[in-house]
Amino acid sequence: MARDLAIDLGTANTLVYERGRGIVLNEPSVIALNSRTNEVLAMGHEAWQMIGRTPGYIVAVRPLRGGAITDFDITQRMIRLLLQRVGVNRFNRPRVVICVPSAITEVERRAVTEAARRAGAADAQLLEQPMAAAIGAGLPIHEPVGNMVIDVGGGTSETALISLGGVVALNAVRIGSFDIDAQLQTWIRREYGIAVGERTAEEIKIAIGSAWPTVDEFKAEVRGRDLMSGLPKHVILSPDEVRQAINEVTTSMVDSVVHCLGEAPPELAQDLIVRGMYLVGGGGMLRGLDLRIASETEIPVHLVDAPLECVVLGAGRVIESYDRLKVMFMGSR
Repeated sequence: MARDLAIDLGTANTLVYERGRGIVLNEPSVIALNSRTNEVLAMGHEAWQMIGRTPGYIVAVRPLRGGAITDFDITQRMIRLLLQRVGVNRFNRPRVVICVPSAITEVERRAVTEAARRAGAADAQLLEQPMAAAIGAGLPIHEPVGNMVIDVGGGTSETALISLGGVVALNAVRIGSFDIDAQLQTWIRREYGIAVGERTAEEIKIAIGSAWPTVDEFKAEVRGRDLMSGLPKHVILSPDEVRQAINEVTTSMVDSVVHCLGEAPPELAQDLIVRGMYLVGGGGMLRGLDLRIASETEIPVHLVDAPLECVVLGAGRVIESYDRLKVMFMGSR
């Protein structure tokens, strides 16, 4: 019997929820290929370990950028591998719900559904990530009250105001935690003349990165290649420097929230003063981001218990009652 699956196909991480079992897979959205033979060598955590450490003919790539497919063939192969890892075969083709950013175009939506169907899904439907996140956070989305969700992912940041089962106001920008990593790489290169890789920038962000001053801050050693001599070199970075380096990106994220609040009807806007806003997504785990948004909007911000899993858990709740909630899907016919 075919199983229903929910997939949060993210720029940074891909999570799979199986009906009746819960989350069965959580892997980075990375695939490693041999460019000479076009053979898939690794996917997920194993491929992520290869980023920046492979010979020239082996490439570790992220097939999604900004929440959209940049390489259709590689994305299709990655989805097929994901389905194989959770036990799907040609005799057991599941119905799949895929969570996608609301910022992507209709063409990009069709590309996602087509990739899933070619990878082995019997049927593929799409669900917007802010709606899935609101369901996963347990918000009363079907009641006439304002529920605001801020979903910060690897490639997109979306703010949605939801009431009576629909999106009332939405603001989405193609800026996410990968842009923080890139900004950090550029700043270290410019200020210290050191080249650091994508993985190193991410590790710095996790270790000492923040959007607002926090308690128990400490400095961290950063190792890279000196651009002048070509030799390995290390410097000590402080949290203040990291905040300065990523300020442009975090400001854009906060501005997106402010713009969405500006589009909210007055009756729903006043609900937010009491209920607050809910921060989800892997990028939402950046230290102090909730405090900065709360400071600039004067509205409480709550970081949900499982920010990274929130979207796929919401989609999981949908597939648990798949037949009754088909109206929530946006799949192309």
